[in-house]
Amino acid sequence: MSNLVNDFNEYRGRMNEVILEKNNLVMKRLWNLDTNTYEAGALDKKTKEMLGLVSSMVLRCDDCIKYHLGKSHELGVTTEELYEIFAVANIVGGTIVIPHTRRAAEYWEELLKEQ
Repeated sequence: MSNLVNDFNEYRGRMNEVILEKNNLVMKRLWNLDTNTYEAGALDKKTKEMLGLVSSMVLRCDDCIKYHLGKSHELGVTTEELYEIFAVANIVGGTIVIPHTRRAAEYWEELLKEQ
């Protein structure tokens, strides 16, 4: 696993443990809602992850983008699909999203190297 991907996953996991061990009910419920939101329903998991990725890009949350890129990769999103996701995010979010697209493309390339 590349340093970029490994470092992100390691940090995220470690800090999630720190936060959750404080046993704050509101935080636990919020994270539970987040987890359940991306479960299959009327929309499948892959579609929901793609929607999450577009939203994260428009909101310019690099950690969120990396998370959704990882999940999208796990769920079989192709590079062609990914670049259509990037196009939607950039048209909705405007040119301010371009730097986030660059970092997302870099992260995606690292995910592809793991195959």
